[in-house]
Amino acid sequence: MPPEHYDSATPAAPADMRKKWAQSPVILLVSVALFLVGVLLPVFWHPETRLHLLPFILRIIALTASAWAALRRRSLTLWIFWAMLAGIELGLDAPATAVHLRVLSDLFLRMIKTIVAPLILGSLITGVAAHGRSKDGSSGGIGRLGLKSLIYFEVLTTLALFIGLAAINISRAGVGLAVPQQTASSPVPLPPAEPLSWEQFLLHIFPENIAKSVAENQILQVAVFAVIFGLALGRLPDDKRVPLLRVAESLTETMFQFTNIVMYFAPIGVGAALAYTVGHSGLGVMVNLGKLLLTLYLALLAFAVLVLLPVALVARVPLRRFLRAVSEPATIAFATSTSEAALPRAMEAMEALGVPRRIVSFVIPAGYSFNLDGSTLYLALASVFVAQAAGISMGWGQQLMMVATLMLTSKGVAGVPRATLVVLLATAATFRLPVEPIFLILGIDAIMDMGRTTINVIGNCLASVVVAQWEGQFGIEVPSPGAVAALED
Repeated sequence: MPPEHYDSATPAAPADMRKKWAQSPVILLVSVALFLVGVLLPVFWHPETRLHLLPFILRIIALTASAWAALRRRSLTLWIFWAMLAGIELGLDAPATAVHLRVLSDLFLRMIKTIVAPLILGSLITGVAAHGRSKDGSSGGIGRLGLKSLIYFEVLTTLALFIGLAAINISRAGVGLAVPQQTASSPVPLPPAEPLSWEQFLLHIFPENIAKSVAENQILQVAVFAVIFGLALGRLPDDKRVPLLRVAESLTETMFQFTNIVMYFAPIGVGAALAYTVGHSGLGVMVNLGKLLLTLYLALLAFAVLVLLPVALVARVPLRRFLRAVSEPATIAFATSTSEAALPRAMEAMEALGVPRRIVSFVIPAGYSFNLDGSTLYLALASVFVAQAAGISMGWGQQLMMVATLMLTSKGVAGVPRATLVVLLATAATFRLPVEPIFLILGIDAIMDMGRTTINVIGNCLASVVVAQWEGQFGIEVPSPGAVAALED
């Protein structure tokens, strides 16, 4: 989305809202801990006859408490958490019923798939065309600021992709996972995965007919078309460029709203996915999902320590002041799993830190399309997990091709909770991977989304400071009183 759509003076989240978010996750975490005790208790302890219902009672108490927390906050994320617990409970108590709920997960995935092509088409065209002109409005290039930002974005997201690949290849979280077989309610099975030569891959990424590419959900071809179309659109004079750019912006905004509507069905889809998985395969599947979750958070921590921290030190970013400024936007991002919720406060905080407003208003919104460090790391990790879970061996050559694919398809999907599911499904289709393991990832995607969104926000805030230092503009302008006041609140 173009930077002019954002105002760094946009009011931040009210204090009472932040207090509610501080309370609800605590209740939810206690409920999850209590639920896990109820699940694991029968494994390590065999209670007497009169106590055999104790694990069940603990799980019901946890479900009731988490439902109360979700009702208080009326948050989709909290309801997804509750649906995860409810799905596991149903799979444990009524496996015969749970296996019939697969159709609800299928419905959710089908609705998500309808979003893929138009969302990436509109967002990439908007991002490339809107930032594809220099500051003075000429069509000679993207401008010095834009070029520096894009170079920084691509380097950081590429490093994130490689860290994600390394983490999942080390942990091998998906190996040994019994993936449920396709059923009649499932989508049409994909053909078996076959290695693609580099010549075939190169031909495959260029569309011969964009309508055909959209109809067949060939998302990489759609992305390549969108990038070239956006570059061409950016070269036009304003009187011809602006009307078509507005159409692309409207398409992108419409698809974001479409995604928001579909996500209201997410608790049902996620709960049904976990209910089916536990009812069909038992609790053993949770071990692999736990390994995947741990792998992601360790990989995000490694990215922060091995990439973001050295970048901050090399760019001479004042770490203490930066961490203080970014703490609230990062907290909002973690609580809401939505980058856009933290964007106004992030822009205010970076301006108060010393980044000029013209750099903040360009770099941070552009970063929400091109600098999704946490999301790209997750996508690399999750894509290989899908292959491991399906028993498909992907060599390093295929994994590098997948990295090249994700460098394009991961752009422009920030701002909508769990929108990375769109790209994950597209990647599975491109590399002929089965969609079955994605049912499993749905169950813990809400927890993973919190971590990757936090890294997205921190990475974009750091990018604005680094670019300002690169331009020699950091700390030379007096921030607006509103931005300073917002940082001091």
